[in-house]
Amino acid sequence: MNNSSIVGSTISLIPNILSGVFTRLVVAAIIILIGIVLGRVSGKLLQKALHEIELNNLLNKSIGIKISIEEILSVFVSYFIYFLFIIMALNQLGITTVVLHMISGAVIVIVIISVLLGIKDFIPSVFASLFIHRKRFIKEGDKIKVESTEGKVIKMSLVETKIETEKGDIIFIPNSLLIKKVVIVKADSKKS
Repeated sequence: MNNSSIVGSTISLIPNILSGVFTRLVVAAIIILIGIVLGRVSGKLLQKALHEIELNNLLNKSIGIKISIEEILSVFVSYFIYFLFIIMALNQLGITTVVLHMISGAVIVIVIISVLLGIKDFIPSVFASLFIHRKRFIKEGDKIKVESTEGKVIKMSLVETKIETEKGDIIFIPNSLLIKKVVIVKADSKKS
């Protein structure tokens, strides 16, 4: 009888536990639905208001930028409202901190990967520039040929070398390319 009373009390607790979880799930779903509706309505209203003041035309005339700032701002506001209501729904479920830690970790990883991809060409060019300046095999005023590109070195920076062709075209060559490829320095430029 003792075992049956334990099983009976455990079975009687299950509906109470499930009703609390089910209630929280339903409330969280309602919060998300309200957020979706408010986000869409707010985004549309903001886009119409910005279109009324002709923000895109003002930016185009004053700065010369042809960008749909009306749409960008309205989408941003919509997604911000979605985000707030998702946080409220997660808070209702009691898992806000876990999810926010996961999201912040993912954002940090994405930022680190973006920075690494952004500087993957920069670092070799900087080291190549240091090598070129130390060895002094190319300097401003030299006429050089790299692959099919030929011209006079106008400027050498930390990342790239600016060359002017005989036709007057300006070409920027990454310094890392000057180390990897065969560079021919014309004899007449070395005499000066």
